[in-house]
Amino acid sequence: MDAQPRRSALHLAAALALGAADAEEVAAATLAAARDCDDPAIFTTLTPERAAAEARAAVLRLRQGRPASLLDGVPVAWKDLFDIAGLPTTAGSALLRTAPPAVADAAVVQRLAEAGMVCIGRVNMTEFAYSGIGLNPHFGTPGNACDAHRVPGGSSSGSAVAVARGLVPVAIGSDTGGSVRIPAAFNGIVGYKSSGGRYPMAGAFPLSRTLDTIGVFTAGVADAVTVDAALRSLPAAQVRRASLAGRRIVVPTNIVFDEVQPAVAANAHAALARLAAAGAELVPAALPAFDAIMALSARHGTIVAAEAYALLRAHVEGADAARMDPRVATRVANGARIAMVDYVVLLQERRRLIAACAAAHAPGTIFAFPTVAHVAPLTAPLAADAALFSRVNMLTLRNTMLGNFLDWCGVSLPSGSGEAGMPTALLLSGLPGADDDLLSVALAAEAAVRGD
Repeated sequence: MDAQPRRSALHLAAALALGAADAEEVAAATLAAARDCDDPAIFTTLTPERAAAEARAAVLRLRQGRPASLLDGVPVAWKDLFDIAGLPTTAGSALLRTAPPAVADAAVVQRLAEAGMVCIGRVNMTEFAYSGIGLNPHFGTPGNACDAHRVPGGSSSGSAVAVARGLVPVAIGSDTGGSVRIPAAFNGIVGYKSSGGRYPMAGAFPLSRTLDTIGVFTAGVADAVTVDAALRSLPAAQVRRASLAGRRIVVPTNIVFDEVQPAVAANAHAALARLAAAGAELVPAALPAFDAIMALSARHGTIVAAEAYALLRAHVEGADAARMDPRVATRVANGARIAMVDYVVLLQERRRLIAACAAAHAPGTIFAFPTVAHVAPLTAPLAADAALFSRVNMLTLRNTMLGNFLDWCGVSLPSGSGEAGMPTALLLSGLPGADDDLLSVALAAEAAVRGD
């Protein structure tokens, strides 16, 4: 693979602001690297004309000393479910290749454009964002950045691989059940999932309007903090590095360590020990909400299955089904089994469990456990065996989907390497709306978790 050194958005921004780098040259080099990459499945669409115009405007602002933001001139790539004016939004599906072009940018695309970031293009994803593995038979499956024979993680596959391979310093994805945190973990980079409502969802193709959130892929937490500020239209980041001294970190003793590969578990415990050495208070505890979520899913199904079926019913019950990824079509069609009463129970119980967690845990509590139970598996066996794919996909999603159900924010941090030298990761999560606090803790915890 022709991987490049991972780029820090803030380091590049500083070079642009100081005149040590030129935004037009950076955009041209980024486009060339994406176009000439040995993995054509990472990017689905490049936007050279838009990138050139945005880079040119950034150069003028920077020369005049009036940058649009700290990230003026920095390239960004978008998961192919965010509207970009003039392009069809395919959501990773062959069914939408010829969809009418978007008439306007998605709200978050517009916000980063207003911050001066340069749109390089669209990156690949699982069809309709419905898998944690990352396979796509329509646009190809990006190879994992650390081993091209292994899966990239999903559904924001291209977003993670593009950042991990140094093609762009920032990529934006969505997370409904783990679709930012999982591919970040599999590729050894930082993935930040926001709480619901932190960013506007207008112009983002939905999977579950209840659970969909937006997330950021970067090489480090400081970059994610800065991109978060731009996504919120803030002039500068308000998040500052927290102290770990006395910080309460709950380590769940139920569900999340079940079936975890030995090296994944060992790296998680080693990272937690380093956090404790830095002053954090580790609190092992069973979380009743986790058991409740698993029981609800077994009895009633899932919110995402019900809402995905409602959204995509016309496709899976008609001739379009034959043109879909059969793994996705099957999962969507299974949503028909969920009765209205089950769906209502799930929504009611979600509200109850969110409130119960807030009551049981003081503000500022952080939850820590492995992002995924295993490292990125080999692609070929999963592509060949639908039953194996289903089993692995469910285990892949298990830990992260708990946070989506509870509307937790989360940051996946690289924690070392496991089987075959593949990356492992530790997930730090915060209660709903505690994103600023979580990001401040992640800034402080990053080096310890990485083992730097």
